[in-house]
Amino acid sequence: MSSCKNCNSKTLTVDSATGNIECTSCGVVQGINNYDQVTFNRDGPTGINVRLGTSGSRFDYSYRETKVYLAQKIVSEILCKLDLENRVDEVNHMIKLITEEEYGSGNWFNVLVGACVYVVMRKANKWMPLTSVCDSVGCDSYELGRMVSRVVEHLELTLPEFDMVGLFERVVKELVVEKGNIGKDKIGRIVKQGVFLVQCMIKWYVTTGRRPVPVVVAVIVFVCEVNDVEISMEDLASQLNVVVSTCKFRYKELLKRLVDVARENLPWGNDVNVRNIMKNVPNVIQYMEVKSMCNREKEEKSLEEIGVDLEMLVSDCLNQNGEDSTDWEIEDLEKLNVSSECLSEIYLKYLDDYSNMKGKTDTMKDVRSKRSDILVDMPEYWSGNSELSKKLFLDQILEKDVGLNVMPPSFIKGCLKTKRIKEKIKAAKMRIEKIRRPSTDVNGFDDECVKVSVKSSKRKRKEKKVDIDWEDFVIETLLLHQVKEEEIEKGYYNTLLDLHVFNSGT
Repeated sequence: MSSCKNCNSKTLTVDSATGNIECTSCGVVQGINNYDQVTFNRDGPTGINVRLGTSGSRFDYSYRETKVYLAQKIVSEILCKLDLENRVDEVNHMIKLITEEEYGSGNWFNVLVGACVYVVMRKANKWMPLTSVCDSVGCDSYELGRMVSRVVEHLELTLPEFDMVGLFERVVKELVVEKGNIGKDKIGRIVKQGVFLVQCMIKWYVTTGRRPVPVVVAVIVFVCEVNDVEISMEDLASQLNVVVSTCKFRYKELLKRLVDVARENLPWGNDVNVRNIMKNVPNVIQYMEVKSMCNREKEEKSLEEIGVDLEMLVSDCLNQNGEDSTDWEIEDLEKLNVSSECLSEIYLKYLDDYSNMKGKTDTMKDVRSKRSDILVDMPEYWSGNSELSKKLFLDQILEKDVGLNVMPPSFIKGCLKTKRIKEKIKAAKMRIEKIRRPSTDVNGFDDECVKVSVKSSKRKRKEKKVDIDWEDFVIETLLLHQVKEEEIEKGYYNTLLDLHVFNSGT
């Protein structure tokens, strides 16, 4: 302890009012040691200059401690924007494992925090759109998606599959129910119909390779419209951070699939289109629900198990429209020993049943203008007893029959693309052959591949218009370099040009 500079006494104390050290024996104020530097500008003092990296005391923070503090501050700010303050410990633990407790700084660290937040929510089976995290972090979905993949790979995690049905149910309960004035019965019907249609969209491959949230938005808007609940697609898409145009496109795809179901199964289906499908929705949904509850499995039985069931045999043969019956083996048919009178009686009974069924169908066609309005007001058209109204696994969804089986849109586009390229290859081969052998008449050519329109003018030269594009020239080049047609049909022109044209000398 220092002594007084006047009397060398050890009785020094700190004045509580001024903060100065004084001697209690002689009352002399000691040297000032609590000076705070004050900064000034042209208007006067601006405040006390506090040095960065200090805690207000004599101890300074180290560089690592400052970096950790700033990194944890970034984590807290991002979670606060997402209203997930209760997930701070989980996100910090994940970041510690990834960075080995070193954290980091810069834009990449923000993306890492966003990826950890998304992974934590996915592990907890909580709904968290990737676009919402992107808005809080300040990056695009592709950059954040790559970081999510790296986090999952580094930590060797297995994320649960994206639950579209769970997302639909949560959105309905969190957003639609808030509208108010909706009874419990109507909410239950909306949820069951929506789950049914969402799983139908999965069965129809509408969700394959697409972002799932726009599909959920389209289904919610559709079932709300069917049940007379007002909801705006723009508002719902904005709250879920998805593009409105994509949601509208998925909505049109849903209507198109329902039109296909009506045209293939309803007697008046040829009159159904996208414009009037809403009037026919009760009938279509009713048919789909009943169809999904039917057993698709066909029990194959031998002749010894079913006996001589001639009625089924005749009905099966007549339904084949002249084709061979696939449900009966030749050995079974050879075992039958039936008189012509018996077959004639069964055939007449079949015709009678068919005429009765056709008469009922004609009656339904006559009243088709009235049946939609009647069923729209009847809540009984929907029972909600189908298994598709509950969450099912993918293999169970694909086993169900709802009256429409389609191929994935990407597969159909691929087949159409391959067919178009084949036609271009054929046309290119004809053009090459005609140039090589101009005197030979190429079968099927007849100037169909190259159409020339000549415009005559006195002062202008003749103009030739050819309807071939760059793809035709590329295909011709590849054919001249003896590239296999099977490789050209795949459509990877740049790769084929690099392999066979530009590097052909090496």
